[in-house]
Amino acid sequence: DEALMTLLEKKDFEYISVKEVCAAAGVNRSTFYLHYENTSDLLSEAVADMQKTFLSYFAGKNEDFFEKLGHCEKEELRLIMLEYLIPYLTFIRDHKRLYAAAMRTPSNFHSEDAYRAMFRHVFDPILARFSVPAEEREYAMSFYLQGIAAVVARWLAADCRDPMERVVTVILRCTPGLPATKKD
Repeated sequence: DEALMTLLEKKDFEYISVKEVCAAAGVNRSTFYLHYENTSDLLSEAVADMQKTFLSYFAGKNEDFFEKLGHCEKEELRLIMLEYLIPYLTFIRDHKRLYAAAMRTPSNFHSEDAYRAMFRHVFDPILARFSVPAEEREYAMSFYLQGIAAVVARWLAADCRDPMERVVTVILRCTPGLPATKKD
C-alpha cells in the first residue's frame, strides 16, 4: 500500500505498473501476485484501509451526529461543524500524500460513492429541514463542497504548513449557516 501511495505522488494510477509497485515495495512480482490480481486490487485495498482510517478520526461521533440531525433546533444545525471539521482536516494533514492523490483522481478512490452516502444521510436531511427544494439540493451541495475542496487543495499545495486553525477559520467564514426557511 505504501509503495502504491508513493507512486501516486508522482503519477496517475492508470500509469502505474505492477513492476513499479514491486520495485518501490522491494518485493518480486510473484509475491505481488500471491496477494493481488492486479494494481486495481491493490488500490481497492488501499482505499478500504484509507476509509477505515478516515472514519477512525470520527470515532464515537457518528451516533450523536445522526441523532442530532432530526431533533436539534435549526439554529444548531450546520453542514460544517467544528467537531467534524477538525478531525477531517487532521486526517488530511496526517495523510496529505494520499489525500492529494485522491483529489487528483477521485474516481480511483470511490469519492462519488462516499459523496452519495454523505448526501443521502447528512446533507439531504439538513437541507430538507431548511425547506431547500429537493431539485436544488444537489446544486447547493456542489457549490458548497467545491469551495471547501478549493480551500483544502490550496492548503495541500502549501504542504499543510499554514496552521489548521487558519484553515478552519477560512472554511467557517466562507460557509455560513443555511438560509432561513422559505415562507409560503
